[in-house]
Amino acid sequence: MTYSIVARDRETGELGVAVQSHYFQVGPVVPWALAGVGAVATQSMVNVSFGPLGLDYLKAGYTAEQALKALLAGDSEPQSRQVSIVDAAGNVATHTGAKCIPAAGHRTGDGFSVQANLMEKDTVWDAMFEAYTKTQAPLAERLMAALDAAEAEGGDIRGKQSAAMLVVTGKPTGRSWEDRVIELRVEDAPDPNAELRRLLRVRRAYQALGDADKASDAGDQAAAATRLSEALRLAPEMVELSFWGGLGMAQNGMLDAGCDLMMTAVRKDPRWIETLNRLVASDRLTGDLAAQIQAKLTATAARQ
Repeated sequence: MTYSIVARDRETGELGVAVQSHYFQVGPVVPWALAGVGAVATQSMVNVSFGPLGLDYLKAGYTAEQALKALLAGDSEPQSRQVSIVDAAGNVATHTGAKCIPAAGHRTGDGFSVQANLMEKDTVWDAMFEAYTKTQAPLAERLMAALDAAEAEGGDIRGKQSAAMLVVTGKPTGRSWEDRVIELRVEDAPDPNAELRRLLRVRRAYQALGDADKASDAGDQAAAATRLSEALRLAPEMVELSFWGGLGMAQNGMLDAGCDLMMTAVRKDPRWIETLNRLVASDRLTGDLAAQIQAKLTATAARQ
């Protein structure tokens, strides 16, 4: 009893699923995706096996339509199921069984499908469709827009409880744990979509910090500074971004500016200063630099 979206981004090849339901821990049940293979949403008197089995069929060379037919042919209650599949080529196949609890239905577009059951209104999937197609943003943010549109249209007639989003890269490495670029779950919350959107924002901030580290390692300090600034703008409340970002600056010769940034974390919890000692003990930081940073941080903290 859920609304969801499966989609493939034509530009990047990313595949994704996003879902919200009045159901505890919807994340382990509905969304399934594998880079270079496809994505599946299985719901409505959910047959969880449709997720992994659907991906297995796609890996074996089935199209989305062929995989869907195979899943339904082997199911004892296809009339009660709702399932949608998008394959790596962007082909989409969706099934809404005749016994899904109304309002239930789906709508497919170019490389995506929106589907819902037990909705307050039968306009939910159309609202999702329009929101996804009209949003100009990366895939994850477009998926989020579709969820928000469903909720604005009334959503699940029982209310709201949990949400999840899974996005995998369009450039598969064969290492599935690295290919999951977005993997977020809200297990139980008064407003799961709002919490999912917050988590997506924080995830984007940490991705920007990772990009900054890579740019710095490559010697491109200008790019590193740009991405670090983006990380701090996206999630200023995450003081860990300030600590590690500032430490990276200090390691690259910008001691004063780096320590100023690190103070954001130290003001919230002085134990961040002791973290420097732990980094030295594990050979992650030289003792000399740690001592310089610690002296500046301690002196600044004492003045404040």
